[in-house]
Amino acid sequence: MITARQSRAARALLGWTQETLADKAQVSLTALKRLESESDLEVYETTRDQVRRAFESAGIVLLSTEKGEGVLRLHEPNSRLARP
Repeated sequence: MITARQSRAARALLGWTQETLADKAQVSLTALKRLESESDLEVYETTRDQVRRAFESAGIVLLSTEKGEGVLRLHEPNSRLARP
């Protein structure tokens, strides 16, 4: 699941505005603003999934461990990480 902070960090790495991400993820700007809000607003899981897919297509890997969360920008956006 993508978090508000991960979304904002990934956008910063890519130099995308909220409008750009909303367009690429094919979600409304309002839905994206809800996702990126620190107020824990309700967001449809489909919205989170579409945003995640847009980032992955641009070479962003979302990281989440028991110690924290983050994002990684791959040098080659189309390369895929091996998954167990």
